[in-house]
Amino acid sequence: MISLEVVLSPALLHLTDVKGSNVVVIDILRATSTICTAIHEGAESVRAVMSPAEALALKAEGYVTAAERDGAKLEGFDMGNSPFECMNGAVKGKRIALTTTNGTKCIEAVAHAGARNVLSGSFLNLEVLSEWLIADNQRVVMLCAGWKDSVNLEDTLFAGALGSLIVQKTACFVDCDAALMSMDLYACAKDNLTEYLKKSSHYIRLSHLHHEEDMRYCLQHSVIQEITGLLDGEMKKM
Repeated sequence: MISLEVVLSPALLHLTDVKGSNVVVIDILRATSTICTAIHEGAESVRAVMSPAEALALKAEGYVTAAERDGAKLEGFDMGNSPFECMNGAVKGKRIALTTTNGTKCIEAVAHAGARNVLSGSFLNLEVLSEWLIADNQRVVMLCAGWKDSVNLEDTLFAGALGSLIVQKTACFVDCDAALMSMDLYACAKDNLTEYLKKSSHYIRLSHLHHEEDMRYCLQHSVIQEITGLLDGEMKKM
């Protein structure tokens, strides 16, 4: 039987042993949504790195460089953190070195902690991700990237959406208040997710930076059929 756990912030990760678990990293607005989109659009891989300097260093190895801090693209990089920058053949066949405010450090953290698989979670591939996790039949830990170690709404809502879908489809063991909270929150918000999120801090932050189109895109359900996970140190199609 699959057990489900949710970690609401990277600051809480040290309280959960993820070794041997399928860990879904969640940064809905926007890192994990962008990663899923890049792979869907034909990128060879996305390498999540901690710092802008690390991303720039990989340019010499042929990587496309992508960097964002506080929602804005950093100067001197090929891309920021928008899924739209990955479309129309822009990343097809390419390797991307990506660093973001929140999400990319989570990928590195759980990889070093011995996770069985590290998967990129997004509403974009929600359905197929739930099916993959059920088929693998292992413990699932959902790690919300949050905002600078604080809990945020959008990642918590996705954890609730994914958890609810898995519970609907198969027998699960849920002995985690964070998982129960996230599923209850999603039940309250699911009928109009975008409207619900308009009060959230990151929605407001990204709106000020004119990223409304990105957010509408990232909140679409199950429009991508690929699973993206960590293989040989980079996020690739599983």
